[in-house]
Amino acid sequence: MLQCIFLLSDSGEVMLEKQLTGHRVDRSICAWFWDQILTQGDSLKSVPVIASPTHYLFQVVREGITFLACTQVEMPPLMAIEFLCRVADVLSDYLDGLNEDLIKDNFVIVYELLDEMIDNGFPLTTEPNILREMIAPPNIVSKVLSVVTGNTSNTSSTTLPGATSSCVPWRKTDLKHASNEVYVDLVEEMDATINSDGNLVKCEIYGEVQVNSHLSGLPDLTLSFANPSILHDVRFHPCVRLRPWESNQILSFVPPDGQFKLMSYRVKKLKGTPIYVKPQLTSDSGSCRISVLVGVRNDNGKSIDSITVQFRLPPCVSSSDLSSNHGTVNVLADKTCSWTIGRIPKDKAPSMSGTLVLETGMERLNVFPTFQVGFKIMGVALSGLKIEKLDLLNLPARPYKGFRAVTRAGEFQVRS
Repeated sequence: MLQCIFLLSDSGEVMLEKQLTGHRVDRSICAWFWDQILTQGDSLKSVPVIASPTHYLFQVVREGITFLACTQVEMPPLMAIEFLCRVADVLSDYLDGLNEDLIKDNFVIVYELLDEMIDNGFPLTTEPNILREMIAPPNIVSKVLSVVTGNTSNTSSTTLPGATSSCVPWRKTDLKHASNEVYVDLVEEMDATINSDGNLVKCEIYGEVQVNSHLSGLPDLTLSFANPSILHDVRFHPCVRLRPWESNQILSFVPPDGQFKLMSYRVKKLKGTPIYVKPQLTSDSGSCRISVLVGVRNDNGKSIDSITVQFRLPPCVSSSDLSSNHGTVNVLADKTCSWTIGRIPKDKAPSMSGTLVLETGMERLNVFPTFQVGFKIMGVALSGLKIEKLDLLNLPARPYKGFRAVTRAGEFQVRS
């Protein structure tokens, strides 16, 4: 049971406080938490559960906003973390983003959402479709009316949505669409680590099956994969029936209306990456010569777009002179170097080279940078996952079905 939720800015300011039970949690717990952050550094931000002298603290950080929950009783920590993640997702969906200004400008909506999402410390209504029936998302008209009438509430109805009493609470009972259509997207991120010798240390895919459904009535969908055995660490939307998956590796579900994440998964121990990045650094006599070469490793017939290479110059570097034969190179004030390549041309391999000048008294570079690589490939899932078929039942008319795939770089690191 959670006793309180705080929303903190990136400076430690308490932007919102929601007391959930009769036992009030003092704000001094936020001061203690932020002191620990300042003392131990950013490493503490990656720790989801923290034990203070008086409370257990759960934290989730999104876009610089810290969602902090407190309790003094034993409870499943994953429930608290999952709830905070759901709160962050709902706020991001409602406000079309997530930052300090949006939270402050829509304070009333955020508070109303928390009122509906948790009751007496226990999660209650977390499905976005039901929340939208109860609380209207902010828009220009509602803001003008709130200024004119003085009524700041965004509650759209005084009665509970019909879905709250349904066996499928994530879906309205009387949905009607002029055209029935459903789109399934495979969205994947590749996490890879390549050591200084050019060897692949780790390569795995984190993927999501995202569905955009506009179907009338109460449809029943069945989605099957050609190779489900490659999937690990699967997580499902509540609409997925577990028994068909456990027995036959088939996703059977009644979908929510609109866009939602049907499942997430991991594919581990991949053998290769779509592109290579080869950095070379030679240091001598107070300077360092740097050269970075980028190219296509495995050509699957799909173009690789939005290629970027970023790295931070070591603290001992006083100045730099970098250039490239393709794309643009920018060095920011915090010594972050960003090389924007875009798409690799067919007639030449993109390369960046230049000289780093070290501080006075430094003969050689003793700290070598790590290169962060970004890219996007449309039309292919690099994990090899393939959708076999999608069957739809209980529909008044024949629907349109669409499938897409995209792979992006996640934590793609090349060490020098």
